[in-house]
Amino acid sequence: MSEINTCLKQFKRQLIVGPLFKWLEAILELFVPLVMASMIDLGIRGENTRHIYEMGAILVGLSVFGLIFALLCQYAAAVASTGFSRTLRSRLFEHIGKLGYEELDHIGSNSLITRMTNDVNQAETALAMFIRLAVRAPFIIIGAAVMALLIDRTMSVIFVVIIPLVSLVLYLVMWRAVPYYNQRQRKLDTVSLITKENLEGSRVIRAFSKNEAERERFEQSAGEVQKIATHVGNLSAILNPAIFTILNGAILAILWFGGVQVNVGGLTQGQIIALVSYTTQISLMLIVLANLIIIFTRASASIKRLAEIFNIKPAMTEGTLLEGNAESPKIEFRDVQFKYPASEEVALDSLNFKVASGMTFGIIGGTGAGKSTLVNLLPRFYDVTSGEILIDGVNVKEYAFTALRKKFGIVAQQAVLFEGTIHENLTMANENATLEELERAIAAAQARNVIEAKEGMDALLEQGGRNLSGGQRQRLTIARALVGNPEILILDDASSALDYATDAALRSALAHYKEGLTVCIVSQRANSVKHADLILVLDEGQVAGLGTHESLLASCSIYQEICESQGVAS
Repeated sequence: MSEINTCLKQFKRQLIVGPLFKWLEAILELFVPLVMASMIDLGIRGENTRHIYEMGAILVGLSVFGLIFALLCQYAAAVASTGFSRTLRSRLFEHIGKLGYEELDHIGSNSLITRMTNDVNQAETALAMFIRLAVRAPFIIIGAAVMALLIDRTMSVIFVVIIPLVSLVLYLVMWRAVPYYNQRQRKLDTVSLITKENLEGSRVIRAFSKNEAERERFEQSAGEVQKIATHVGNLSAILNPAIFTILNGAILAILWFGGVQVNVGGLTQGQIIALVSYTTQISLMLIVLANLIIIFTRASASIKRLAEIFNIKPAMTEGTLLEGNAESPKIEFRDVQFKYPASEEVALDSLNFKVASGMTFGIIGGTGAGKSTLVNLLPRFYDVTSGEILIDGVNVKEYAFTALRKKFGIVAQQAVLFEGTIHENLTMANENATLEELERAIAAAQARNVIEAKEGMDALLEQGGRNLSGGQRQRLTIARALVGNPEILILDDASSALDYATDAALRSALAHYKEGLTVCIVSQRANSVKHADLILVLDEGQVAGLGTHESLLASCSIYQEICESQGVAS
């Protein structure tokens, strides 16, 4: 909650000034029935035209000043609520950016999206309503009851009875409705997940003719949200009729007993009108209070969900070191073991090897052997369960994140591009890259024809690079990694969409791209790694072989099987 409170503290002035103006407006509103009573008793009944005009002028003045105070409060509420939501989203986005893969995998992207949108919106609405109505509604309810007491103590007994009755109704309804708000937000997470899966996997769904099945799955999930919302709506629908029934009964009582008092001279007609007006004010404010309770209850559930994110601390602590020892092996694994947090099975076990600077390092193995897991440990996306990983002779845990990851150029299995120009995508790792650096990276990545086909680097890419083929996306992501001038280039199955000729040209270009560049090639193609200086063969997370292509053909049965199945000659 400290982060949320910090966001609120930036708007302390609005949080004070806004309710203050609303309080002043409420004071003016409480005087209106008294002015009306005076107009009726002294002006209309007494046939005093001048007094009617005077009271009318006072009513106009009260309305004008009330409007000014209301507008000032509304402005303060708008500034505070929208500013709060902007700041809260920014801090939430920043915090999420600091979380590791472990925390992000646990929360789920769909839940994070729902919290950053729907939950923050609920908090924003609650803050606006707090500034505008949280002071006004209780003040008018209490103030109207006090003013009624000043008019006539006997008639004010009616107010003493109705307020606890209405409060009881509010409590009973809210007591039943509150638990459902948390459930509703969790169900919205599921709706977001299904939506995200369908948008990202639309081609797969259509290819397998699963449109109808997915539609039913979505409708079922949305139906659960509707069911909860309907149940809460039914409970909330009891409020207005129940409250108005009680308050209409109060008005009848005022008119009945007040009429008797008027006949015996105990009360005037104007005072009866004032009492009815105060009853109406109380009735309207109690309805407002009921809606406020619903809004605050929803917001409370949302704020708890937001606080859950802020309370998650990154499992990895950042080091301070900026550089290592250039004379040490570029990469070194010392008895490394790793298992994913949600799994009991070991993904990597007893890994020991060294890779010198400037080497091409190939990693090959069957599906699920742990190839991608291994390279994800290098830039410290995950921390090892035991053992050590050293870059330039220094444990990766001792590096500052920025310094460590700046050493890497990473091309993931799934080529990810962002909406914007090709130039903006290519310069993500180096915004000040010169045209010469860009051209060199593009040439090495075999992406020149991609740029030419799109008529230059100012061409716009759609979200995810949808207007490119798989091979074009991979070549641009390789060029992007090279533009960052990395010391270690990780190609995680990055040539899977390339033809053999382009793949060979790429490997040849990388071999001469930069002196001292260490290239890690993860692939299931033996042809992609056969020319590497050192090849690691993984099998179920363990080292099955380590050496050159020729030595592995002579000593590693698994590597032999891979080469034979792919028709790779010695």
